[in-house]
Amino acid sequence: MEKEFVLFRKEGAIAYVTINREEALNALNREIMERLDGLFYEMEKDDGIMVVIITGAGKKAFVAGADVREIKEAGPGRTAFIKKGQEILSKIRRSSKVVIAAVNGYALGGGCELALACDIRFASENARFGLPESTLGVMAGYGGTQLLSRLIGWGRAKYIMFSGNMITAQEAYEYGLVERVCTQESLIEEVEALAKKISTCGPLSLKGTKKAIDEGLQMPLEKALEYELELYDYVANSKDAEEGLSAFLEKRKPVFQGR
Repeated sequence: MEKEFVLFRKEGAIAYVTINREEALNALNREIMERLDGLFYEMEKDDGIMVVIITGAGKKAFVAGADVREIKEAGPGRTAFIKKGQEILSKIRRSSKVVIAAVNGYALGGGCELALACDIRFASENARFGLPESTLGVMAGYGGTQLLSRLIGWGRAKYIMFSGNMITAQEAYEYGLVERVCTQESLIEEVEALAKKISTCGPLSLKGTKKAIDEGLQMPLEKALEYELELYDYVANSKDAEEGLSAFLEKRKPVFQGR
């Protein structure tokens, strides 16, 4: 039986995506990228999924990078090869689902960029982050130069990318790259607890909030505030809003339907 490099399962409103190429430290090859592309296409159509958790198989690596051999062999087609990868990670970043990275080890190169494409990042204490492409004579191309600098500031981003140095999970937390550092044993448990909490919220509220943040950051402040009100108007006049407000006043749990 041929090995599956990406494992997928769904439990209630939570989907689990595991990069399963442990022998290569879960490095991203063509097959994995195509599978991620297809999964996020299908999940986008599934209203039952609210949260997606991405992690790596084993205890050593989340994703230790893109497959260097495939990049080398792409030759003159290298830019097109990387462009496709950037498009796939952008699809993850633009997903209407809340995507959480459970970083359980090395998150280097394309692996760091995969984590950056997620909404929230939790890391185990043994996690290490880096964008070492400059040490190979290339550069980050899956979105790393833009996403990292926007997240932690251009000075720290340049330090990481120019030096090729790895940073620890604690340093990543201090930089604002990750939201929480956990023990390796408790990582998935803590991510699941957050995912379950998020999945009790109004689906339209989550989608509206994500759009307001992600798209608003690309606008001048006054324009972004106008955009926030446009989204608010849609969300606040939904059936879910009526249900949520009524449930609060009636001291009961709301039953949201995503309408």
